Amino acid sequence: MVTLPKAAPLKMAVFILIYVVVAVVAVIGILQFNTIGFIIVLFMSAIHFGIGDAAFISELDRRTQPRTKLNRWFYIPAAGFTPVFIPLVNSASTEALASVNPALINWHQGFDSQILAAVTGFSVLAILVMIMGKRNREALDLTLLLLLAHIAPPLIAFAVYFGCWHAMRHTARLTLSLPRCIEDLTQGMPRKAFSHAVIPGLPALVGTFVVAGVMALSGQNFSDEFFWMALVVVWALTVPHMAVTAKLDRAALT
Repeated sequence: MVTLPKAAPLKMAVFILIYVVVAVVAVIGILQFNTIGFIIVLFMSAIHFGIGDAAFISELDRRTQPRTKLNRWFYIPAAGFTPVFIPLVNSASTEALASVNPALINWHQGFDSQILAAVTGFSVLAILVMIMGKRNREALDLTLLLLLAHIAPPLIAFAVYFGCWHAMRHTARLTLSLPRCIEDLTQGMPRKAFSHAVIPGLPALVGTFVVAGVMALSGQNFSDEFFWMALVVVWALTVPHMAVTAKLDRAALT
């Protein structure tokens, strides 16, 4: 959203309206069809994460000019499906899903072990492909994602990935799109460029902590229903978010 021209308020208003409408429709869909909506969000997230990581690497490759090209056919599925699906089918997933919404516990219809084996096996194969292709940095990426997905508790694994790994790479890519950041980069000030990409997101972060703090101080309980609704809103917002970032991803990958 921060990449839209500030001199076009009407365009910005229409964009925000469409963004909100899509998110609201997604909220209704997930609440109406819990399991199906959850599965759709999982696949969309996996595709978004994988393509986003590949786009990030493509931006790096343009500046470092590595000797070999990234094998996207292996990297994208491994980078996307590993952090999304493995935490939701391992041995600790039942308790995590029960705390969110018991209706989601059997989302995999009993194919949890098959999904775990398939995603893990493909990730290991992708790591070997990266090593053989002399893409050691990407092999390390996939190894870390695989370890995180298998070792950390499901909710912690996803929080670390989404709140740190994915968010940092999104922010880094914003520095290549925002005019002020581009100006900082041309002047040799990468840290300043990064800070200018982070600042637009600070109000939302601060607001989240303020709301959570007010609720905690007022004695409000963070019930399972509240947690579920909060996750539904977050998942719904990712739908228009994915559509918007797809434009940046396409530009980076071509």
